[in-house]
Amino acid sequence: MLRTVLTARDTASRLSEQPALPPLRQPDTGGPLLRVDPTRRMQALEGFGGAFTEAAAVNWLALSPQARDAALRAYFACPADGGHGYSLCRMPMGSCDFALGNYSHLEAEGDLQLRGFSIERDERALLRLVHAARRVAAQPLRLLVSPWSPPAWMKDNRSMNGGGKLLPQYRQAWAECFVRFIQACAEQGLDIWGVTPQNEPMAAQRWDSCLYTAEEEAEFIGAHLGPALRRAGLHGVRIVGWDHNRDLLAERASVLYGDARAREYLWGLGFHWYGEPCWRNVQRVREAWPDKQLLLTEACQEGGPHADSWEVGERYAQSMLADLDHGSVGWIDWNLFLDRQGGPNHVGNYCSAPVLVDAAADRWLPQPSYACIGHFARYIRPGWRRVLCAPSSEAIEATAFVGGDGELAIVVLNRQDRPLQFRLRIAAADYAAALPPHAIATFLADAPGN
Repeated sequence: MLRTVLTARDTASRLSEQPALPPLRQPDTGGPLLRVDPTRRMQALEGFGGAFTEAAAVNWLALSPQARDAALRAYFACPADGGHGYSLCRMPMGSCDFALGNYSHLEAEGDLQLRGFSIERDERALLRLVHAARRVAAQPLRLLVSPWSPPAWMKDNRSMNGGGKLLPQYRQAWAECFVRFIQACAEQGLDIWGVTPQNEPMAAQRWDSCLYTAEEEAEFIGAHLGPALRRAGLHGVRIVGWDHNRDLLAERASVLYGDARAREYLWGLGFHWYGEPCWRNVQRVREAWPDKQLLLTEACQEGGPHADSWEVGERYAQSMLADLDHGSVGWIDWNLFLDRQGGPNHVGNYCSAPVLVDAAADRWLPQPSYACIGHFARYIRPGWRRVLCAPSSEAIEATAFVGGDGELAIVVLNRQDRPLQFRLRIAAADYAAALPPHAIATFLADAPGN
């Protein structure tokens, strides 16, 4: 029997169990086919998660203790307890647009010895959220740390906003700030899984931002950040380059991996979903540098909260399917919690989140995107490997992963205005499967012999 979980537009189905599918007694030779071969294995999954930001923390703290606990469990508790089981999350190092204002951990100009380094601002709200998530998480929580800007005094434009560049004379001090931040987090029991040198290094935003050419990023990684982490004994902290969109992923990879010093320290590249999708670039980079990894590090719907929008949820589902199927080892959403305006954001760059907070009513409001993420995060666990999943029709968008004991999760998306019917073939067994219009389903098979 094949267990089935469904979310569908225009219905009440949200991660809803459906009747299990029995195998067909005789294979049906008609209609589209989705062939899954669990023996053909590809990349291993690192995990799924979202981002801890100051905005997310402020929204979460505005809820009552009971509502806070329920909202966190919806993300971090194990699936058996109704949570997504998030395990790999992102956190800014210093301020981003989803902070209440600009701030850095080293405010005093010229403090190259980092005597004034402090994470006190993070302790007010942001780290309270992280620690609370750790307490309810079903598995150890790993963090990817990203800066949006160095301190203003380290930059040529003397501002954390508006792009600008890190001045060459401060590159080493800035690299040491990464070390100090990781050490400060470790003192609080937080596992820093990796760092990116710079969020969106090709974007001069009106909020916190800093520009790096590919050559500048390679030089910073190879001559400063990598050696600084190594000297501090932080060998297990991964360096994830790029951290920007898919469109120029291959261009950045060519330069970063072409630099021998940078390549030595790079675990792989991170990418975002903004602009043109360019999913094939993920696969092309994966094929060109098979010893390096790829990770979706940020995604959100821009331009406001988009409350109850199925279209936003479907965008999540399509992107997660495509990114995983083209070689990504994980997927990290942006803000965990935003208010009903899509903020707070210190420059008014309001966005969507899978959970919106109505503080006045003491309610947290899961969106369609929350359910769509759950079709992956709840059923595909860290360490599982992607397997061959090949449809005979472009109408079938799907990916599949297998666990260490042989348990199988297959996610299928139907973005059409009509129902989707197809044959699902796993090894020698065929199943008759169907999805309503605009729906996503996860099909689950136990390990052989169970």
